Amino acid sequence: MNIALFGYGKMGKEIETIALKRGHKIVLKINKANVETITAADLQKADVIIEFSMPHTVLENIKKCINARVPLVVGTTGWYDNFESIKKLCIEKNSALFHATNFSLGVNLFFKVNTYLADLMNKYNDYEVSMEEIHHIHKLDKPSGTAITLAEQIIKKIDKKIKWSMDKKDANTLFIKDIREGEVPGTHIIKYQSEVDDIEIMHKAHNRKGFALGAVIAAEFLNGKKGIYTMSDII
Repeated sequence: MNIALFGYGKMGKEIETIALKRGHKIVLKINKANVETITAADLQKADVIIEFSMPHTVLENIKKCINARVPLVVGTTGWYDNFESIKKLCIEKNSALFHATNFSLGVNLFFKVNTYLADLMNKYNDYEVSMEEIHHIHKLDKPSGTAITLAEQIIKKIDKKIKWSMDKKDANTLFIKDIREGEVPGTHIIKYQSEVDDIEIMHKAHNRKGFALGAVIAAEFLNGKKGIYTMSDII
């Protein structure tokens, strides 16, 4: 399979390594040095494009790939407020989009555990739920896209929680504590605390390999398809 990389930072390089090991070919590497000169014809050299760029550029990158009608895997977050318009464009262009706030297979299993636990805890009002997420100092978005997904899952299941916030602490708000330190790949902790005990679940990434492998698996899944997909279509 021919793959184009939109974004060639640490994640892009990790994706390249794994893709090559799995027998694929990298036909195009796009970064800030050459992005302005990339045409639809350039993008169409790829069977699938994998996008891991920056929150402030991702939306235009997505549009460019969809307009070129090349299947696209998007790993960058920060664009989901525009999801409906992107979905509409993808359908109009009869293209393919695979999106996820986190491509780690372990994290997506963690999503399932989080939903199940929140459903169980909904009837136990003595427990207060909160979240902590820790990432490297280079990560620009706060909270992480993974943390937002986890928070939205909890809000759907815990009746007393109607929104999330990184600042506000009250009975109706799920508090998310965000920490940026060192080179931490990503840690997410969900805590249920009461006067008598605590219940805690955690996912801790050891490196970027899990995210990169998931993105390549998503590209393999998307190759030749039309429509919109997520990690739930793989898990």
